[in-house]
Amino acid sequence: MSRLSESNTFRAFRSRKYALYFTGRSVSQFGTWMQRTAVVWVVYSMTNSAFLIGVTIFAEQFPSFLFSIPGGVAADRYDRHKIIRIMQILSVIQSVLMALMVMTGHTAVWAILTLSVILGIINAFDVPARQALVHEVVADPADLPNAIALTTAMASLAGLLGPVLSGLVLTTIGAAVCFFINAASFGGVILSLILMKLPAAPTRKKDKKVFAEFAEGFAYLKQSPNIGWMIVLLALVSLLVLPYNTVLPVIAREIFKGNASTYGLINGFIGAGAVIGTVYLASRKPGGGLKKILFVSNIILGVGLICFSQSRHFPLAMLFAVLVGFGSMAQFTISNIVAQSESAPEMRGRIIGIMLMALFGMAPLGSLVVGAVSQHIGAPTTMLAQGVIAIVLAIVFSRFLLTGSSKPIVKNIIADEAEELVKEEYT
Repeated sequence: MSRLSESNTFRAFRSRKYALYFTGRSVSQFGTWMQRTAVVWVVYSMTNSAFLIGVTIFAEQFPSFLFSIPGGVAADRYDRHKIIRIMQILSVIQSVLMALMVMTGHTAVWAILTLSVILGIINAFDVPARQALVHEVVADPADLPNAIALTTAMASLAGLLGPVLSGLVLTTIGAAVCFFINAASFGGVILSLILMKLPAAPTRKKDKKVFAEFAEGFAYLKQSPNIGWMIVLLALVSLLVLPYNTVLPVIAREIFKGNASTYGLINGFIGAGAVIGTVYLASRKPGGGLKKILFVSNIILGVGLICFSQSRHFPLAMLFAVLVGFGSMAQFTISNIVAQSESAPEMRGRIIGIMLMALFGMAPLGSLVVGAVSQHIGAPTTMLAQGVIAIVLAIVFSRFLLTGSSKPIVKNIIADEAEELVKEEYT
């Protein structure tokens, strides 16, 4: 047996198709992070407005929420391979248009927002199909959690290096190059799909309306509280905590007196923490304990945000940025592992779609709120409040995360009080 097959951390690479999938996504993720960093910095450089940063993030992510219903159903109804290929081509066109706009000097906030909306719609169809495809490319179902963790580790590594590289490109060459690099990176996904030689997708029934099929997904979650409450927690964290990235450009320039490279470095250290966390998840043996890790991660995220917000010494702040990244990585990763591992195959695309609604629906709304609030109380105080909220959410959901109960502590308290009232009524 090869050393690779004996390794617990990289066991999913025993599947050639997954190795190709991983490689293609890796190339694309690096380009994606370069573009995200460039877009945010361009908007902030033009407007000096934290609120408009929030609007820009909202413009990209909220359409993914609005179109996640047809996106999730499409992943269950149609050929996922074709959906992914089509979405990659459309993503190339979006990135090229962004690059040409910047390169020709016709940059306008409304145009950036419009192209961001288009990208959000593309992601609404691409992400459910891409996430569900992991099941088809992993040879051994027992390797699925490891495959998801490795894919997330790769995305975290891209989040580490992509912003750093983007910061260097922004300060030396310009934003247009970042967009062209991202456009070229989508070729990695298309090439990997071609090399996989995946069989034709089976024909799926299409006799129900889109919203009726998606409603079945919500009904399924009621019967699967372990997945359902995990998604509720993800929605709350996405709304109230994860939009801390909205104020990062402000902190980079106003608190640390830096430039685009400083902003890229902060994102890079956050990415480093996320890489450490996802490698840890990938190295774990198959089994339980994921919810306890999520509890601890929320505490670490809260502490990291509180300390980062109050630090004025850049090297020390980067240590806390690593903690923020470590705590952030578990939110989507663990929810994704639980959703994909425990959902029925015929419901998987819709469950992923609902999970993406929780992420892409709440995060952009949170970005708007965080951007507006920070205009009044300042970026550091806003981030401090987000850290406190992360710890509070960990406590509220502690019974669900630590004891195996299918309900969070608040839900149980209400149920216990109701039970006591019933007892008093009949005694």
